[in-house]
Amino acid sequence: MRISLALPLLALYSSQFSSAKTSKTCTVKPLGHGKDDTGQILKAMAECGHDGHTVIGPGVFNITGKMTWDLKSSTVDVLGTLNFQPDIQYWLQSENTYRVIFIQDQSSWFVVTGSDFVIDGHSTGILQGNGQPWWEYFQNHTRADGDGRPVSLTLSNVTRGVISNFKIESPPFWCNAIADSRDVVYNGITCNATNGNPGIDTYRSDNVSLINFDVTCGDDCLAIKGNSTNILGKNIVCRGGNGIAFGSLGQYQQFNDIVENVVLEDIELQRLDPAIQPNMGSAVYFKTWTASVHGSPPTGGGGGGGFVNNVTVKNVSADRVSLPVHVYQTNGGQSGDLPSQLRFSNLTFINFTGTALSGKLVDIECSPAVPCPDIVFQNFNVTPPSGSSASFICDNVISITGLPGPCTSTGH
Repeated sequence: MRISLALPLLALYSSQFSSAKTSKTCTVKPLGHGKDDTGQILKAMAECGHDGHTVIGPGVFNITGKMTWDLKSSTVDVLGTLNFQPDIQYWLQSENTYRVIFIQDQSSWFVVTGSDFVIDGHSTGILQGNGQPWWEYFQNHTRADGDGRPVSLTLSNVTRGVISNFKIESPPFWCNAIADSRDVVYNGITCNATNGNPGIDTYRSDNVSLINFDVTCGDDCLAIKGNSTNILGKNIVCRGGNGIAFGSLGQYQQFNDIVENVVLEDIELQRLDPAIQPNMGSAVYFKTWTASVHGSPPTGGGGGGGFVNNVTVKNVSADRVSLPVHVYQTNGGQSGDLPSQLRFSNLTFINFTGTALSGKLVDIECSPAVPCPDIVFQNFNVTPPSGSSASFICDNVISITGLPGPCTSTGH
């Protein structure tokens, strides 16, 4: 049965904490003159992070070392800018970041953990990642998953948390990740990364609501990764990048990746000036590794199982996307690989409008080992360029309904 996720947490927590009588309040002001504010922020969190209220700012706070905020039954108002200093060689040393995101061994320089908290940026709070020096550095150095580039903001082992009205500017790597958490609400988040960095990722998390997101990036606007369940995304604008991704999945041979009960609605994909960001990949795409193993994570892998079930994507406006809907199960694969054992089922696409850059509008290439059942389209009205004929590809699909034209096979 398909689900309809609601937003009870946002109203519940915001009301609960705004009216709660906190036992203590900590107010932090920037030291100024290029001084390091990391220590005084951590001191405030130690004093008021449990059953308290912390106010940071206004002003610019210089952050020169990794931070963890352990929050319980508390509120944090971020009114200023957390300015992470761009000392690339310092941050690339593993001891100077956290490794709390298991997948691909990613690094984090700012981690929030705990339960029953609200972090509110009041539309003025900013995390400044100073990404430009990083982007220039990696024009001449190899980039690879797990190489130490820090995720700007990471939620790790959070239960019942709200983050609202907050901006992440110029992240060196992923804008944000939610790992090993449940009952999390994000509302009113802006991420601006006009280079090749992704937006927000969910991993090993349940009951997550992502509301009112505005993401400018060159990779995945939103990535639903393994063991993400009961996810709601609503009112999301993707400016450039690859679109909304499910995966990649099946990278770890010893684990099953499960993604189930996901609703994404009211999605807008905007192609930018190519001088700012040249790509606008898909509206939504799904990807798995093959069943063969090539190397090991974070850069290699494959052979993992699992499934993706009960996903609904609706009310999508696409602006000149390269391929609106794409499913493929050969990520990182090679000729002759064993077919993926990870099955996609019950995928529904409703009310798609806009334009594509080619005639190929839908390309669903499921694994021959686990063909896809129950693929449904309703009101799919994305148009190809003038003079191009619309085409739809379906390989290893058990049942598909609602496409506005015949589905053909590539013979794979």
